[in-house]
Formats: sequence, C-alpha cells, structure tokens
Amino acid sequence: MPALRRPDRRRIRVLPAALLPVLALVAAGLPRPALAASPSAAQLQALETALNAKDDAPLAALLQQGPGIDPARMQSRRQALRQQFPDARWSLRQGPPLRDGRPSVTLRVVGSRQQGPSVFRLEGEQRLVLESDGSRFTAQTLLRESTIVRNGEQPLPVSVLIPDAVLTGQRYDVDVIFDDPLDGAYAAGGISALSQTQVAAMESPSIELAALGGGGIFRTVQAPYKPGTQTWAVLLVHPKGVVSATKLVRVVADKASLVP
Repeated sequence: MPALRRPDRRRIRVLPAALLPVLALVAAGLPRPALAASPSAAQLQALETALNAKDDAPLAALLQQGPGIDPARMQSRRQALRQQFPDARWSLRQGPPLRDGRPSVTLRVVGSRQQGPSVFRLEGEQRLVLESDGSRFTAQTLLRESTIVRNGEQPLPVSVLIPDAVLTGQRYDVDVIFDDPLDGAYAAGGISALSQTQVAAMESPSIELAALGGGGIFRTVQAPYKPGTQTWAVLLVHPKGVVSATKLVRVVADKASLVP
C-alpha cells in the first residue's frame, strides 16, 4: 500500500467482515439464571465439529430454538462468514466460571481471504454461557465479543481499549491505538456506533476518516440510560495496512453485573 500523504476527512465503509456478528453463535443480553444443564465436554466438541462442517445439517441437529438461539439465523450467519472467509475455522474451549459457578465457553474464529493483491486476516472471539437439555443447545447468553481484521505483509499490532461492560449513563473511554510508533507515517482512522438494526442485518457501516495525530483514536462516549448493549466499529488506515475492528459493550444497571 502506498504511503498516506495527507489523510483527509472522508467517509468509507468498514470491511464487511469487520461487523460484529461474524461468529456463528451470536446473542446479545445479560447473564441470567440457568434454565438447563451446562453442556458436557462431548457436546462442546460436537458443536466445534459442526461449526467446521461443510454443510449446515450437523449444526442444525445441535440447536433448539430458545433464548438467544435462532437456528436459521445462526446458519445464515455462518454461511455469510464462510463466503467472506472460505477457510474460516472455529474452536471452542472452556472459559472461566461465572461468579454464580456456571461455566463459560470461549468461542474463537480465524480465517483469511484474498482480495486483489491483499490478504485479509480475521480473528474473532466470544465468551458465552451455553445451556443444554442433554442433546441439543437450548439457550445462550453473550458476555463478551470482539473481532479484528488486518491486512498487510505483517499484521499491524493494535490495542482495542474498550471495556466489556459499563453502567447505564456512564461516560467511558473508547481508545484504539497502534502499538508501535508511527515514526512520521501518516495514518487515518474513524469510529462509529452500530445500531441494533445494523448489527442484526450484518450491515457494513460508513465511517468518517480523519488524520490521527496521536497514534490512534481516543474518544469519550456515554452509555445509554437503559440496560442493553453498544457496538462500536473502528477503521484504521496506515501505510503498512488496514485494520478494522468491532467491540460489543454490555450496558448494565448495577455494579454487580459488570463482572458476570
């Protein structure tokens, strides 16, 4: 990519793969009491195998309509991600337990795609609570979610400093920075909040770019006054490559819910 000479203010679209709902299992919400048993290690292995299968039948057989689970929607999103990143691979592992003792699950996806001379690399991660009736998954709660897509010969190291959860009405920092000094290079970037409609439709937002003077994006924002979620989309343009990222922030009404 040629050097950026004078980054101007312009609006461009985030890379489609940088949208928040790129993982097969997506649900927004707050922790809630368990309604069924936690899945076994064998069920988690079966889910990982189904996510990586060529067709949708294995995944459909494991899902039951329920809180946070819409089988048709999940299959559609999995197919959309596979179209963007044909070599996408999912992995599941046990995560740290919640304060109430329920186990969590970490779901990761990695993939890449060739677009002209550039190779774009995806990394995404969710922390979930999954529930099962012993044979199928019946409910899920999303606790954390983020994605990042990079291109360039060497992946640009970037830190996304956005909290996982905040209180209603709270002002908080949304910072995304290049880890290495710019060393005189010009860079541009922008950040935008995604609406629930954009998230649900996997819509690629338009982001206004501006020259970065401090090696990143630094913004203070305010959380909504009602519990729910906020989703941020970020785009950074550097002479050595492009970085796009998304991050979900849970908005909770009491401090006890900040750490599930």
